[in-house]
Amino acid sequence: MLAGWSPDSWQGLAIAQQPTYDDPVLLASVLEQLRKLPPLVTSWEVDHLRSELAAAQQGKAWLLQGGDCAEMFEGCQSEPIASKLKVLLQMSLAIVFGARCRIIRLGRMAGQYAKPRSSDTETRDGVTLPCYRGDLINDNEFTPASRKPDPVRLLRGYERSALTMNFIRGLSEGGFADLHHPENWDLVFVNQVSGEVAQRYQRLLQSLGDSIRFMETIAGSDPKELRRVDFFTSHEALHLAYESALTRPSVRGTGYYNLSTHLPWIGDRTRDLKGAHIEYFRGIRNPIAVKVGPSMGLDQLVEMVNMLNPTNEPGRLTLIHRMGRSKISSSLPPMIERLRELNKRVLWICDPMHGNTVSTQHGRKTRRFDDICEELKIAFEIHAACDSRLGGAHLELTGENVTECTGGAAGLTEFDLGTAYQTQLDPRLNYEQALEVAFEIAEHLRNGWK
Repeated sequence: MLAGWSPDSWQGLAIAQQPTYDDPVLLASVLEQLRKLPPLVTSWEVDHLRSELAAAQQGKAWLLQGGDCAEMFEGCQSEPIASKLKVLLQMSLAIVFGARCRIIRLGRMAGQYAKPRSSDTETRDGVTLPCYRGDLINDNEFTPASRKPDPVRLLRGYERSALTMNFIRGLSEGGFADLHHPENWDLVFVNQVSGEVAQRYQRLLQSLGDSIRFMETIAGSDPKELRRVDFFTSHEALHLAYESALTRPSVRGTGYYNLSTHLPWIGDRTRDLKGAHIEYFRGIRNPIAVKVGPSMGLDQLVEMVNMLNPTNEPGRLTLIHRMGRSKISSSLPPMIERLRELNKRVLWICDPMHGNTVSTQHGRKTRRFDDICEELKIAFEIHAACDSRLGGAHLELTGENVTECTGGAAGLTEFDLGTAYQTQLDPRLNYEQALEVAFEIAEHLRNGWK
């Protein structure tokens, strides 16, 4: 353990994006209950992911990270959870088969219940209330009672994370993930999707079946690797009291782990070098990630990397660049060059979602599919030009048949958004758009990934 660090050493430092509770005694009681509950993941699983991310840094794997902008308690149901897993499995299959590249599957799931907000309050019709910060904190209904931060919600978030994690483990370890039966991954509405993307995926499945049968005929056996997948979870570790309550020492004496998730990350709004989030993250043994936007200065970037990975450990630190289509060409290359000159080991992945959020003329948030794909394309080109490697993508997506991002093969327009606009926060790629992005990624990887 680092000198001077403990799971609570962040307390007393400047901290952003935290709720204010009216009842500190109830909060303390809830946190004490959380400290006694079983962990949601194990240190062995966390260490396995760190070794996988180290392989991705060396170009031996590619990270696909995806899921909801923010999970909701009511979404803790078998079908929505399975649908997200199905989408990620289909996407990873498209990348694996199209680019001959091993995939690390990382869901924004089983804990993504808290979200940063640009304002502490929200005003409607002259009434001002605390903003909705995610189901871990309060409720989205615009009433004083619903918007009041409630500590008991931390227990509800833990419970739903545990239920989700248990279901994911059962699916990924069992026959659900068997490559012999990809029909298990069809979504309930998949028959409605009959365009070019769906046809391309069906052709992929036919080729996959032929390849598996050929391989098994030659090998004379059925490889176990075809019947299961590793699936890891991640979320933004925003609520530090909750995260530290689920931080435990390893039974092997290898340090403290955040056992609420495999990979926690720091958002672009909470990466203050003198703040509480950096302090907390520097001491946990998990692989960690940080969102990096155009406002990050080069000296600040280097100092942050040194603080979070002082021993330059492989697989420890992932940087998620979220620049936006219009700023990536000017903002990203200097960052890559500076860290490459200093021989800093980081895994670079691209978040093409958050820098490309726009509002329609009616005030509804959306993202244009072409902007998302263009930022990914530019990211591949920049890394290649800088003698670097783009090692993954971070996407907000859903297994639901939503209409939240415009464009894509179906040609969704602003007028289509009202058809099935379900998100309470940021717009997500729907199934067809997500699969189309996967084919785009496979194409880039096949045509010159370093």
